[in-house]
Amino acid sequence: MTRPLKAGELIMLVDRKKRRYLTTLKDDGEFHSHAGALPHNDVIGQEEGQEFRSGKGAAYLVVRPTLSDFVLKMKRGAQVIYPKDLGPILIQADIFPGARVLESGLGSGALSMTLLRAGAEITGYEVREDFAEQAVANVSEFLGEEVLERYDVHVRSSYEPFEHKDFDRVVLDLPEPWEVVPHTRDTLVTGGLILAYTPSIIQATKFKAALNEHGFGMAETMEVLHRGWHVEPDQNAVRPDHRMVAHTGFLTTARKLAPTTD
Repeated sequence: MTRPLKAGELIMLVDRKKRRYLTTLKDDGEFHSHAGALPHNDVIGQEEGQEFRSGKGAAYLVVRPTLSDFVLKMKRGAQVIYPKDLGPILIQADIFPGARVLESGLGSGALSMTLLRAGAEITGYEVREDFAEQAVANVSEFLGEEVLERYDVHVRSSYEPFEHKDFDRVVLDLPEPWEVVPHTRDTLVTGGLILAYTPSIIQATKFKAALNEHGFGMAETMEVLHRGWHVEPDQNAVRPDHRMVAHTGFLTTARKLAPTTD
């Protein structure tokens, strides 16, 4: 079964030097670069995974971008959480279809679109209006405007008590996530999970101390290291890449436990 490319779709073009470009297909539109123009009409109605040539003869492989592709190339208002951490966050926070998630610190929307694609219903808190607008724009560009029905964004701080309650999960990308823990206790369902992404171990330590103080348990902290490999069977060349993506941040998760009785 094939899915021909159509107007309104986001595509990724990859040139012979493996440079990647994102563009949205439009009737009678064109993609322009130093290597000439590629008419969108040449691509619309065709299958992805093919090469198309610009007016100057430059070849571009055309595919639909993955979530990882989009996150790395999208417009940013703030630093994004990288793909190597986005996947583990889904698992560590146990995100499921229909999960009611409070996400705070939206940045450019990379984590939001990851949670939404997994089926979550997000209430988002972001203190900067420009970041909130960029997050909504990126989410709708990649996932479509219909997903905004599950993405309720508010320009406000989560360091103050939440306006909303009864969340299954709380996911934080903030400088001081420990300040959020006291009132999370009142808004997270019993057994629900809280996760914080923190660049430094000092932040993770302060967050863990707050979790212990406010009745959370089963806390875990981890980091993800990503090392690629160079594999060229024809050249009998197999080795680790010279560079790797090592530390980016710590993921700390915990569960809200039922109150103890005397």
